[in-house]
Amino acid sequence: MPIKISHQFDAGAIDVLRADDPSAIDLHIRKDSHADITQWFYFRVQGAQATPLTMRLLNAGASAYPDGWTDYEAVASYDRETWFRVPTSYDGTVMTIEHIPEHDSVYYAYFEPYSWERHLALIDSAQLSPLVKLVDLGSTIDGRDLNLLVIGNPTAEKKVWVIARQHPGETMAEWFVEGMVEALLDPANPFGRQCLNEAEFYVVPNMNPDGSVRGNLRTNAAGANLNRQWLNPSMARSPEVFLVKQKMAEVGCDLFLDIHGDEGLPYVFVAGSESLPTFSASQAEAQQYFIDNFLIASPDFQDDYGYGVTPYTEETLTMGSPNVTHTFGCLSLTLEMPFKDNANDPDPEAGWSGARSAELGKAVLQPVLQSLLAMD
Repeated sequence: MPIKISHQFDAGAIDVLRADDPSAIDLHIRKDSHADITQWFYFRVQGAQATPLTMRLLNAGASAYPDGWTDYEAVASYDRETWFRVPTSYDGTVMTIEHIPEHDSVYYAYFEPYSWERHLALIDSAQLSPLVKLVDLGSTIDGRDLNLLVIGNPTAEKKVWVIARQHPGETMAEWFVEGMVEALLDPANPFGRQCLNEAEFYVVPNMNPDGSVRGNLRTNAAGANLNRQWLNPSMARSPEVFLVKQKMAEVGCDLFLDIHGDEGLPYVFVAGSESLPTFSASQAEAQQYFIDNFLIASPDFQDDYGYGVTPYTEETLTMGSPNVTHTFGCLSLTLEMPFKDNANDPDPEAGWSGARSAELGKAVLQPVLQSLLAMD
């Protein structure tokens, strides 16, 4: 059969320019559905078993984060369960993926996808625990459910918020949440048990359902970057942030984690709210305490590489973590994981992966617990 390339499935995204010659397949990374952002790709190739493929993404150099292609390798899978890295090169303009498929059907993606079906399975299975209440906050622009998991004792005074996938293509964020929720609900996990003794958790596993299913990297169905909507969200353009902020105002927030992925840096790190003019010495101390404990909890986490302190601008309060620190005065961090690999502990087969993201999600409960105990 001739080679066929398709993307009409959950989170699929690619533009096929030419596929008649397996040694010269020309592709374009497709833009977000309603924004001029190109980075996420996810497509299926059929009919190329044992055939050397050379797939050229011709517009990689014009993508949103072209530096992200340096030292990057695409992921591939035959069953959408086990993903592995494949040889990828970038010349400053064109990114080339070279691979000889072992089976007739193979998938290629920017990072290991986290499907909408898996999202539903995560929240549906979590609600079976007596420790969990599944809350529907409302609907997205496309009419999908925006769900919240409330985990733990409702009488607990401290409230911990964890949100993920404001940027839908940063799928490692929901893998992280899956691992964290699993640890919270595991009766054999001492950090999970103690965290739930200290606080009630409010977890939004997917802040951007529409962008996730549409195969967007950074925006929702209206073309909004949700992590620039926190100052003045609206139901018309950013209902996801509007609804979460509404619930946060109702219940309060004592610790906030916003989970992301970074295209360029091959490290796990956090970004804080140091740029706020009101950022106090006690807030700086609480932030450093969390970082110090995270360094102990997971060797995958580090604090040598990151964004550094950025100057305060009009944009600062439009972002989740600084806005939450400004509003609630609490410890608020943006956690970043790599699309590439963790340079401090590389995995040549899988690179940074869904599994490692999930393990990091479990490990985060140790610094969370230490921070909660320090609030007493």
